Amino acid sequence: MSNSPPDAQLDLRGTPCPINFVRTKLRLEQLSPGSLLEVWLDPGEPIEQVPDSLTMAGYAVEQIEDRSDFLLLVCVVRLHER
Repeated sequence: MSNSPPDAQLDLRGTPCPINFVRTKLRLEQLSPGSLLEVWLDPGEPIEQVPDSLTMAGYAVEQIEDRSDFLLLVCVVRLHER
């Protein structure tokens, strides 16, 4: 995990797919390049789908952490501009 604290947090537990990806992407677009966004997702489909969708959208997933009843996703704002 990065030594620096996240610049923003987004709690999407209880949010269904694909809404959780859309909300994550919208929040990332509001952050400055290089910022860290901490995203809380439910286990199952959300944690299986959102990281892959973010990667396909050009974002780097820095770390995925299993915290027993929930999962934590930390991602870096888009590394390259399109």
